[in-house]
Order: sequence, then C-alpha cells, then structure tokens
Amino acid sequence: MTKIVPVVHFEHVSKQYITDGEPVPALRDVCLAFGRGEFVALAGRSGCGKSTLLNLAGAMDFPTSGTVTLDGVVTSALDDAGREKVGFVFQSFQLLPTLSVVENVELPLLLAGRTGARSAALERLGRVEMDSYAARLPYQLSGGQMQRVGIARALVHNPSILLADEPTGNLDSGTGDVILALLREIASRECTTILMATHSAEAAAIADRLVRMRDGQVEEIRELCQP
Repeated sequence: MTKIVPVVHFEHVSKQYITDGEPVPALRDVCLAFGRGEFVALAGRSGCGKSTLLNLAGAMDFPTSGTVTLDGVVTSALDDAGREKVGFVFQSFQLLPTLSVVENVELPLLLAGRTGARSAALERLGRVEMDSYAARLPYQLSGGQMQRVGIARALVHNPSILLADEPTGNLDSGTGDVILALLREIASRECTTILMATHSAEAAAIADRLVRMRDGQVEEIRELCQP
C-alpha cells in the first residue's frame, strides 16, 4: 500500500525565541499532520502559538527542534519552487496601494519570472468575482473586496497550502461570513489545504478540524461536522 504523505507535517516541533538573553518557548513538542484539501482552524488566546505555527508551516521561520515538512520536503531545504507551494492571506490585506487590483495579483508571478502573469491574474480574479475591478486601486475597494483580491493573489500560483492569519479580523460579520464561505469553497473545489488562525468560534466552525492551542502546545484536536 502506498503511504500517503501529508501536505504539511509537524514532527515533535518546538520553537524558542530569545528575549533579553532568555529563551522564550513559542511551540512545545507539536506533532500535527494536515492532509490535502483539509480546512483546519487554529484557535486559542493571543500568544498561544498560532502565528508561530503558521510561520513554520510556510517556511517563514524554522523550528528550534523537530522537523516541519511540506509535501515531504523539510522546509529548511525548500528551493524557490518549493516555497511557491505556499500562499498567504493576511488580516490587514497587505495590498500595494500604488498598484491596481490586477497588478497586485500578478506581482508574485512577475517576481518569479513567470510568463502569462496578466492572464493568470485575471483568471484568478474571476474565480473570486473581482475581475470587473481589475483596474481599480485598493483604496477604491471595500474591506471584503480587498480580502478577495488578497485571496486571489495568494492563489495565483496554485499553491498546495493556503495560510490565513485572522482573515476576517478586519471585516464586519456579514462580510466575514462571505470570505469564510469563499475559503470553504476553495478547500473543497480546488483541494487546497487551508490553515486558518482565528479568535472567532464562528469562523472556526466552518473548518473540517479544530486545533486548539494553549501555551505553545496542542490542547485539543476536534473533528467538526460539515453539512
């Protein structure tokens, strides 16, 4: 039988930061695996380790001990192509204000030297129903529209995993629900693994699985029933 390799695998991962010369633990012996197309909510109080876990999953940082692998490759050994397997969605959108919507979305492809960046960006904007806003600047959009553009940018290179850090934190509840439904659709339709850090119980409820963290450790793992 062929062994199924998780998209992201944390194996006895710990992470420490040095503050005033003293080690401060952020993650403690975390063992987790995330499958393809799985939507996982990371919950817990501020400082519990959610953002650190996202940073390690996306190879933006590396563990002090243990290993994190992405599609079977240790994150510290990823090349540029391996890093393109990760997309990021931010609470504050982080769109470049002087670039149009389509220019924001095509930018990752241009930086990677990819051809067909404009057509790929327009196609991705169409999937989030923002192609008609392609020529607008970010200040001309609502918060929900900016987050849709942010999601399009994160997915323009077809990553295996999408990391979303409080993606509805700057949105009203109605707009946030629309964004959550879009993320749910992306996980199901495109088989993209989504890890979403959130303080919101309502946001977490849309996921397939809840990982609750406390003081850098996994406190609870719970399967959630989806209709």
